[in-house]
Amino acid sequence: MSQFKPMSTLPRGIIHVPVTPFTSENKVDPDTYGKVIEFLLRHNASSLCINLHLAESLNLTTEERKLLAKAAVEVVAGRVPIIVHVSMPGTDQAVDLARHAEEVGADCVIAIAPYYWKPSQEALYEHFSAIMSATDLPFIAYSSPAIMDGIGIAPSTLIKLMERFPKFIGLKEASHNWQKYMELGNAARKVRPNFGLFVGTEWIIPCLTLGGTACMSIFGGIAPRFVQSLYDATISGNLKDALELQFKYSDVYQITRVEYPAPTKAMWEIMGRPVGSPRLPNRPLLADRKKEIKSAFETLGLFDTEPHGW
Repeated sequence: MSQFKPMSTLPRGIIHVPVTPFTSENKVDPDTYGKVIEFLLRHNASSLCINLHLAESLNLTTEERKLLAKAAVEVVAGRVPIIVHVSMPGTDQAVDLARHAEEVGADCVIAIAPYYWKPSQEALYEHFSAIMSATDLPFIAYSSPAIMDGIGIAPSTLIKLMERFPKFIGLKEASHNWQKYMELGNAARKVRPNFGLFVGTEWIIPCLTLGGTACMSIFGGIAPRFVQSLYDATISGNLKDALELQFKYSDVYQITRVEYPAPTKAMWEIMGRPVGSPRLPNRPLLADRKKEIKSAFETLGLFDTEPHGW
């Protein structure tokens, strides 16, 4: 069990997100998964968020997601908090994953609105309420109206949930709509000033300077020194240097967006940390595309300045 319970506020710093390694037989690779986690822990992970979309949660079975949650808790062994992503199309399914996360010793759960259904705000309130009522774990809501859930969480729903559930500690607002980000943050702080707020990628300058409390990293397993430098420059107020790094990240982000998450897995491989191919319908990148990515890393000065291998 983690030494961080109970988790009353969102972790500060960088929340790292492990990928899910697969063997050549398309099976979850627990040995490599352990290496992924250890690598992220060595590079200043303030916490880990597991089974997110970067980890191909949509292409994992329920049993595989439970296996990975249990494995993560065992490998981390209380060194940092573990947040388990429990999003599913059905509320009962999400509740099942949340209860399992609590059983194996996770510190927190995170969930998005149910996929595909586009429930009303009232139904979304009931969905999140059911997940929070099912365990004693802290809860983080996940809103991604442009890409994942199609609806997002309204400020009024956010406030209503916060007033009912003290365990509701944070929000991942992944629309990259900074007006919406600020509106949700402003609504939350009127209820609870220490409420956590962050985005889902390394848009660290807007995330932190517009009221965010932490940063989630999908790139931290690829170029951890770069991500840490961007974070450090931002929190220290050195926005001139931070902006140059943020522009560099923007170049990398454009690469990762095409056929996501396949480019991310290719990047792990390019940096000497192979994690296998993605699962269909996501296809592995062809050799020519991998060469293009490596060349881009060299041009950006990332290939020679970041750690290679495990």
